[in-house]
Amino acid sequence: MIERLSSIRKAEAKNNDENLQLKEDIKVKEILVSIPVKERHKAYLENTVADIPGSGDVHFLYELYENITQKMVENADVIIGTVPAKYLKGAKHLELVQLSSAGAVEYTHPGVMPSGARLANATGAYGPAISEHMLGMTLMLMKKLNHYQDNMKTHDWKDEGPVKTIVDSVTLVVGMGDIGGQFARKMNALGSHVLGIRRNKVSKPDFLEGMYQMDALDDLLGRADIVACSLPGTKETDHLFRKERLSKMKRGAILLNVGRGSLIPTEDLCEALKSGRLGGAAVDVTETEPLPADSPLWDAPNLLVTPHVSGNYHAVQILESIVEIAAYNLRQIFSGGHIKNEVDFQTGYRKFCEPAGKQEEMK
Repeated sequence: MIERLSSIRKAEAKNNDENLQLKEDIKVKEILVSIPVKERHKAYLENTVADIPGSGDVHFLYELYENITQKMVENADVIIGTVPAKYLKGAKHLELVQLSSAGAVEYTHPGVMPSGARLANATGAYGPAISEHMLGMTLMLMKKLNHYQDNMKTHDWKDEGPVKTIVDSVTLVVGMGDIGGQFARKMNALGSHVLGIRRNKVSKPDFLEGMYQMDALDDLLGRADIVACSLPGTKETDHLFRKERLSKMKRGAILLNVGRGSLIPTEDLCEALKSGRLGGAAVDVTETEPLPADSPLWDAPNLLVTPHVSGNYHAVQILESIVEIAAYNLRQIFSGGHIKNEVDFQTGYRKFCEPAGKQEEMK
């Protein structure tokens, strides 16, 4: 049965590759979609392009990541979703890769993307879901709910003692993009004094008490009861929170990381938790993923680990938002406009954020 299914998949892949060659011969634009769209999403994307004057002949190919072949990528004019980065270099007609992720580092290395192709991430799709996940982790640690959950397993009716409150706490958000900004707004609404750090100097939003740049990080760490990190994985952020920086944090503070696991060295995080320098930590990302069974993180005290699930497609709004971003950028590519969330290959960050304006609802 397994061999038969394997043969069917190979035959389907061969047929797709043959169809792609035919489309290339007659100069049909190819849009490769690797996100798990439903029929209504397909109709929405296809109608978006069909409604653009002069869009010409366009063919959509829908394949999940694990079924993507090099030929599919090389024939694509536009890619929506993630594909194996090693396939991209030979995509001679590629105009845009619209990622389904907020992170884009894998695609920014020299030689990965073909010359002239642009890259956009899915910033804006993940903020609501991931910021709620961060809030849940914060409350669990501050109220010691993780200890009470452990006590239930041993049938132990035990008072775990004093807890902390969000009201009148100081929260430092490192990475004030969509995710960090939405978490900052939530913490402010619950009564925390929120400070923000971002790479570029921008005006301070009303829900922050202060907006700073990265050079202020060390001075601010000692003031914060909660430090929340939502940074991308870049050369500048690699091991940013190593032992020396963790030692600058307020004793007993809580550290959250939902950006990239490379931000915090595993051994340094474990040591900070065991020593009591950190009162607790919660990570949705780790240096090695999947996290090995023998990783010391599993046994570190007052640590919550979730397996990179705060975003993903677990919240239905995430896929809806990604499709909206993709539709917007399809309009821009076919009409010669500015794409949203374009990534700078030098920094790994967005160049700018073009407001999408009022968007149509998918029927």
